[in-house]
Amino acid sequence: MNETIRTLLAKLGGLPVAVDTIADNADLYAVGLSSFASVQLMLGLEESFDMEFPDHLLNRKSFASIAAIETTVQSILEDRKVA
Repeated sequence: MNETIRTLLAKLGGLPVAVDTIADNADLYAVGLSSFASVQLMLGLEESFDMEFPDHLLNRKSFASIAAIETTVQSILEDRKVA
């Protein structure tokens, strides 16, 4: 999952640094992620993982770092299994 997130971030994030130099817990907004790029990233994640972000997870915190994105996607996928 981490590799897929990093690939999408490299493709859609528009970051001024190489994604492989970013630590999992680094603040993506401090590195240069824009709100527009976070929406593009969200759409890419939804397509890649065949899921949809619920409204309550559409916030800056969900996309703050690679680790946060991974945690958010995992929780959505786990909730879908339970439902």
